[in-house]
Amino acid sequence: MTAAILPLLIEPQQLHGFLEEYTATPPSEQTEETPETPITVTVVDICSEQSYMAGHVPGAIHLPVPGLVSGKAPAPGKLPALEQLERLFSHLAYTPETHFVVYDDEGGGWAGRFIWTLDVIGHKHYSYLNGGILAWRQEGLELEQKQNTAEPSSPQINIHTQAIAEIPDILANLGKEGFCVWDARSPEEYRGEKILAAKGGHIPGAINCEWTSLMDADNGYRIRQDAEERLAMLGIRKGQKIVTHCQSHHRSGFTYMLGKILGFDIKGYHGSWAEWGNHPETPVEESAL
Repeated sequence: MTAAILPLLIEPQQLHGFLEEYTATPPSEQTEETPETPITVTVVDICSEQSYMAGHVPGAIHLPVPGLVSGKAPAPGKLPALEQLERLFSHLAYTPETHFVVYDDEGGGWAGRFIWTLDVIGHKHYSYLNGGILAWRQEGLELEQKQNTAEPSSPQINIHTQAIAEIPDILANLGKEGFCVWDARSPEEYRGEKILAAKGGHIPGAINCEWTSLMDADNGYRIRQDAEERLAMLGIRKGQKIVTHCQSHHRSGFTYMLGKILGFDIKGYHGSWAEWGNHPETPVEESAL
């Protein structure tokens, strides 16, 4: 049993069945069809600590949110320093062969931010639990309350810029055919009615699609089945070069991940509006949707 069978988007029942079989036959005991280097599956819980302790996917390791961001003003959501990333992945016993299955308790924001981070370090083995712990609980699946830990590893991490958008990248492409900025913030932030930086409004030409509008609250906050059609109606579709952002690249962690699931050519602007809206030379539009 290897992680190669795990899809990018995995449903709770699928993961439950896989983990039962995986636990029964761990990598150390794999024989037939086993790769030269056995693949380890690590389930990562990026819920609140209260949620994790109340009940999590069996075997899941809790990852506190602060490890994913720099926390430094004026753009606290930017990628943290390499040393911080190495501590984070050491906590998860990272190896190049590890397959991460990640979830959260909010429909995918922090899980998506983790997947973006994996892309940034060039790691391609991962899955998102559709709907996270909310969908898992809705299905009535087994919960565990004990705290899980892993034997720390010593990862050597490199940054791959292909998944990262910066101010110069956006400025160089504004107005070009086939370039799209996906603003995942609320309509009030987009219009400049709610201002969370020195400047309000949005990046010129950006398309607003608020992140939670693509989650199905009646179905355990899974991704809406018509998400691609909804985006296409707004003008966000395959074939474009897409950059997504929010205020701190948390909400746009979800939209980045959704773009990957839908096969989009997408990057995450980790500075997001906290950087753009506080920069003295970035252009801004204030207009109704």
